[in-house]
Amino acid sequence: MLLREIAHTRTGDKGNRSIISVIAYDLKDFPAIERAVTAERVRAYYADTVKGEVERYVVPHLGALNFVLHDALDGGVTRSLALDAHGKCLSSAILGMAIE
Repeated sequence: MLLREIAHTRTGDKGNRSIISVIAYDLKDFPAIERAVTAERVRAYYADTVKGEVERYVVPHLGALNFVLHDALDGGVTRSLALDAHGKCLSSAILGMAIE
């Protein structure tokens, strides 16, 4: 199944970092999301875009994972010529990740 079937995302940015939250639609699906969507897997998923580390924070009472993607926005909103300088597409793209 694809992550989009059981979760949605929110995103933000700070400088050259993109912050992505993956939020379960239903708390019963959160354990599967927590197992499948690791910092290592997210780093590999965005290997061509994210040049720095990926940190993961677990927010179980909200059924959410929060990821901080360092060196992900080609210098940040005010310095980048990237089409997606805010990283909004990054949060949409992760929903295409296959999970068990």
